[in-house]
Amino acid sequence: MKRRDFIKVTGLAAAGAATLAAPAIAQSMPEIKWRMTTSWPKSLDTLHGGAEMMAKVVGEATDNKFQIQTFAAGEIVPGLQVLDAVQNATVEMGHTASYYYFGKDPTFTFGSSVPFGPNSRINQAWYMLGGGKELLNEFYKSYNVTSLLAGNTGCQMGGWFRKEINTVDDLKGLKFRIGGFAGRVMQKLGCVPQQLAGGDIYPALEKGTIDGAEWVGPYDDEKLGFFKVAPHYYYPGWWEGGPMLLAIVNLDKWNALPKYYQSVLEQAGHLANNWMMARYDQANPLALKKLLAAGTKLHAFPPAVMEASFKAAKELHSEVAATNPNFKKILESLTSFSNNGYQWFQVAEVGYDNFMARHSQS
Repeated sequence: MKRRDFIKVTGLAAAGAATLAAPAIAQSMPEIKWRMTTSWPKSLDTLHGGAEMMAKVVGEATDNKFQIQTFAAGEIVPGLQVLDAVQNATVEMGHTASYYYFGKDPTFTFGSSVPFGPNSRINQAWYMLGGGKELLNEFYKSYNVTSLLAGNTGCQMGGWFRKEINTVDDLKGLKFRIGGFAGRVMQKLGCVPQQLAGGDIYPALEKGTIDGAEWVGPYDDEKLGFFKVAPHYYYPGWWEGGPMLLAIVNLDKWNALPKYYQSVLEQAGHLANNWMMARYDQANPLALKKLLAAGTKLHAFPPAVMEASFKAAKELHSEVAATNPNFKKILESLTSFSNNGYQWFQVAEVGYDNFMARHSQS
């Protein structure tokens, strides 16, 4: 065979193989268009950006046969009504924090973070490999939705306050914006919890409608401008040691998806999850330095406040578990998995991190 004929033949073979790869799969798949609403304003390019990344990857992996259009909080429904919109099939899916819906059932808190729950790695491991996904989706089924992992912020901050918090008594009567089930713990300490969507927090803080607020961490908090109206910034956010963000999908729409599309959607959520954690780890250190340079006063919660909060949280968990079988079942699963996880973490991870953190100051 002449060289030019060989090149011609092998070139055609290669082209044929390429045609039979991803495009061939896409060509045999139906065209589907979904809408995804989120609980986040567009300005939060890590939270809302995670949803946008998920949608982008799904389109690319299916040759745009499966398209998902994202909508920020308020564009279709308010940020705290994502579950209702998905449940009723107003939209096919949403990107949200499950604990926003604890008013329907406290069990929703486990889809994000339970107060004094595990860090991001243990929480994620429980969801993926410790039975968490199965337990949560069994619960979500009664709301006609299912869940996919789609983000994690890492340990959050304890929030912004107009005045210093030196004792537990300083929390009494405090109107504090806090998301989800943790508000009930704060209530036990004398706080008056307020649940507000991200875009509504700054106006309430500025007008004095609330006395303090927690959101996520330095990168998002700086964007929302809380430091301008509340100078005291506390850590850690014990209510969110490693909160997951989930893509919740209408169950009927999910079941109707081709298996290939289901797999692509799930993997796109994992990519968004990994990207979000990396983005926060990159952006939070720089943002904290900027906040401190602008006059923010950084404080650790006093040990007495932490201990009182821990005691109140454990009491509340026991009270709810006594009357709510779903809550009890998932609490027992997560607690057992978390306890095992921390026994390992303190062997190597904690010791190493503490050593490196001390030397990073030198």
